[in-house]
Amino acid sequence: MVQNVFIGRVARQYDATSHAMTQHEVLEPTVEFLAALAGDGTALEFAIGTGRVALPLRERGVDVQGIEISQDMVDELRAKPGGDAIQVTIGDMATTRVGESFRLVYLVYNTIGNLLGQSEQVACFRNAAAHLEPGGCFVIEVEVPRLRSLPPGQHAHAFDVSEQHLGFDTYEFADQQLTSHHYWTSPDGSVDRFDSRHRYVWPSELDLMAELAGLSRRERWADWTRAPFTDDSPSHVSVWERPR
Repeated sequence: MVQNVFIGRVARQYDATSHAMTQHEVLEPTVEFLAALAGDGTALEFAIGTGRVALPLRERGVDVQGIEISQDMVDELRAKPGGDAIQVTIGDMATTRVGESFRLVYLVYNTIGNLLGQSEQVACFRNAAAHLEPGGCFVIEVEVPRLRSLPPGQHAHAFDVSEQHLGFDTYEFADQQLTSHHYWTSPDGSVDRFDSRHRYVWPSELDLMAELAGLSRRERWADWTRAPFTDDSPSHVSVWERPR
């Protein structure tokens, strides 16, 4: 199932609640990494959202298009300087085609997990492969499942506890599902809540999905700065290539 929870208030507040991901020290290595792969070619972002990555990538001279399931998120993109210049196709990233080939297809910030079934995640890889020109690359940024952080018998993990935000994940191990729970406290004392379901996925499982789509792994790093990926890395940036 392809879920669309980024609508209405969630879409309007998305940039504010993801403020840390918009900081220069986060975006600069992300854009540098993707621009190097795109070269003088074009790029397609799956789940382009409000343009957090696409807009600065376009400023670097990369011709970017997007696929996005939420019209509300695209409306937020359109309201930003340069947002009207990015072509966006409304649809889900597992099946929607734009009828062009790209040097680069990319999917960031754990969004592969928004596809709640393994078959949908495999379809996403196949869709990426269908959009790649020979030698083109598909890039995913995603967390490594945090199961090592859970004591025996526990199924919840807190990842952010502050005066402004409480965030924790609850796991359903048999189906590789997790629900991410967020509570934000406003200065007036009110609390906003947002819950979203995800399918967590292992790096080796992603490699198999890529193989099923006719792609081969080119590189894997712990983050956008190309730090080595190790047993203790909390996330990874992986690149798969379509054969020439």
